[in-house]
Amino acid sequence: MGTLKVPVTLHDHVKGPGTAPVTLVEYGDYECPGCGAAYPIVNLVLEHFGPKIRFVFRHFPLTQVHPNAEPAAETAEFAGAHRLFWEMHDGIYENQERLSPQLLFALANALGLSDAELRDVLLSEKYGPKIKSDFLSGVRSGVNGTPTFFINGQQHLGTYALEDLLLAIESHLHARVV
Repeated sequence: MGTLKVPVTLHDHVKGPGTAPVTLVEYGDYECPGCGAAYPIVNLVLEHFGPKIRFVFRHFPLTQVHPNAEPAAETAEFAGAHRLFWEMHDGIYENQERLSPQLLFALANALGLSDAELRDVLLSEKYGPKIKSDFLSGVRSGVNGTPTFFINGQQHLGTYALEDLLLAIESHLHARVV
């Protein structure tokens, strides 16, 4: 079983309280069908556990098979610079079947973000170092596909089916109590 080699830091995108007893880290790709299928499941898990869980998303774009994954990650980071990461993250996954440059600009517009700024970001790959850092932290942790989840630093080897994730997280919660 792999372990998370790079701990969660202030540079990560985090949803939920820092005091939560369980941290769920996902390495994801915005164009990956599995990540798209896992997205609503992760939301159900977060809703189920409430303040007992915090969620961290790290980019792991598989650019050789998903040409829109890296521009989508750049766009999410651009939105994040405006404190709108989760809104963009959700918008991309909720419209994954239409993922394209046009969709990214439409989502940015819907969030009130500048077309010109996004175009500059995409052309310059301004957030490339952050995306590459996430990717390399995944490689160091043994990630070789998406989605890959870590629960309290341990790679989750089960599926991302709701029941599987709930049971795995419950076992981590129970382990902390004992």
